[in-house]
Amino acid sequence: MQDNSSKLIKLNLKTPFKLKQGGELHEIEVCYETYGTLNESANNAILICHPLTMDAHVSDNGDTNVKPGWWNFLIGPNKPINTHNFFVIGMNVLGGCRGTTGPTSINPKTGTAYRTSFPEVSIEDMVDVQKLAIEQLGVKKLKAVLGGSLGGMQVLEWSVRYPEWVEQSIAIATGCQLSSQGLAFDVVGRACVLNDPKWENGMYDNSGISSITGLALARMIGHITYISKNMMDRKFGRKLQDGRRGEGFNTAFMIESFLHYNSEKFLKRFDPNTYLYLSKAMDTYDMTEGFQNLGHSLSRALSSFLIVSFSSDWLFPPTDSIQLATTLSNQGKSVTYANIETDLGHDAFLIESDETEAMVQLVSNFLKS
Repeated sequence: MQDNSSKLIKLNLKTPFKLKQGGELHEIEVCYETYGTLNESANNAILICHPLTMDAHVSDNGDTNVKPGWWNFLIGPNKPINTHNFFVIGMNVLGGCRGTTGPTSINPKTGTAYRTSFPEVSIEDMVDVQKLAIEQLGVKKLKAVLGGSLGGMQVLEWSVRYPEWVEQSIAIATGCQLSSQGLAFDVVGRACVLNDPKWENGMYDNSGISSITGLALARMIGHITYISKNMMDRKFGRKLQDGRRGEGFNTAFMIESFLHYNSEKFLKRFDPNTYLYLSKAMDTYDMTEGFQNLGHSLSRALSSFLIVSFSSDWLFPPTDSIQLATTLSNQGKSVTYANIETDLGHDAFLIESDETEAMVQLVSNFLKS
């Protein structure tokens, strides 16, 4: 089977799906894309777990008529994750707004969108839904689970929640929990949405492009955490857009124009309520919850690990990855750790560049091991 168009799969739920925080769902659809062919043993599948604002479309798989995927430089025919050899699966997470059941979906009980009546979701819930979906796709075991940031948290949860399913775990620019500084930025981001008068307790007009400018502000704040100071200095400095000074309180610096442009694009493709749900899921994830310590939690894992960090990432700094790698090593797990020197910041794993070629090569070599 060769397919790189988005599809929906309705999970065969025999009983309501119970969520970690006590809610339940009676129907769940998952938006997914597949690339390559599942082998007869059904064990050559690689699951790609996306970061907060991405989706199931990870690659164009060599089709120039298809929009490039967000990890196009990593996944496709004869690329590091070679779809001639692997059956690659991209899935939109539970609570998302890109096809999988979430706040924008229709509640079958009411016939209207869930909006903020949607139950709270967790990383654990996302992984449980992914597990049900890949089983329905016929997968027996995962060759690898791979993701960065929020996706990396899903990778870590897969490794300990379903250890017998995962042969290799590749966690990039992530950690076992978000730092207090990371939490603080997310708190402010959500406050921007919650305090927007047009948000109306989640019952805003949902006819098209979002009118919730608070979401644009949240995106601006988030973007500042995704790129490093050195990159901003190098790319923007204190240069003015078109060489003109701004009027009133607008400064017209290039960095201001960049933030406005990207936040406006974000409003066209992302849902404000979804941002609230997914950012909270990221904030509340803690691998040590219910365990004596991180080592006790990670001791459940059976896979080998590739842990990658970036020197200029201050959302998930290298110390987070070092903690993971050291703890895994102390537990006797097979772990490879690499810190890549780059000034691209947290978003480095999403950018094709000479600096991140090292990450690409690490992933390629690891999958061959």
